Amino acid sequence: MSAMTPRGPERRPCAPARGLSQLLAWAIAGTLLAGCEGDTQELQQWMDQQRREVRANVPPLAAPKKFDPVPYAGAQQVDPFSQQKLSVALKQEAKQPSSLLATEMNRRKEPLEAYPLDAMTMVGSVAKGGVPFALLRVDNLLYQVKAGDYLGQNYGRILRITETEVALREVVQDAAGEWTERTATLQLQERGQEKAR
Repeated sequence: MSAMTPRGPERRPCAPARGLSQLLAWAIAGTLLAGCEGDTQELQQWMDQQRREVRANVPPLAAPKKFDPVPYAGAQQVDPFSQQKLSVALKQEAKQPSSLLATEMNRRKEPLEAYPLDAMTMVGSVAKGGVPFALLRVDNLLYQVKAGDYLGQNYGRILRITETEVALREVVQDAAGEWTERTATLQLQERGQEKAR
């Protein structure tokens, strides 16, 4: 006879307990969904009511205005920034008896008056017969000038020349539009400064 081992009661899962918990979960989910559906239905009704009550109030668009092209009549006039207009204004200014420009407009222009002062460099000075001359470099050309010569674009006339600078008088317009004199200088450039330039 074989030895028998005592067995306890077999444990089987309780089918009704598991089914009950699932049923309970489905019931809670259904209740929640029913509550959401009720809220959604109420919201939908409110939106429908609002749509019925609210009327769109869009003012009609105005008809576009007819565009009438206007021909440009200023093509034949003088450009306000042209050299021609400036020269006319300078001639009118020169006709005035007390004008500083009267003598400047009636003389022949010198070659160095075509360049601004900042385009000129003093590179040295010499004396011939006791008269000092300055050596100016402009556009890689060397010019020799003396007191009384003109240079720069503001009617600059050289007053004096020393070993280190050229002093000149210019005629310019002030803030009020009046022509006035001012002084300017060109300093001697050292060799190191020339290379840096």
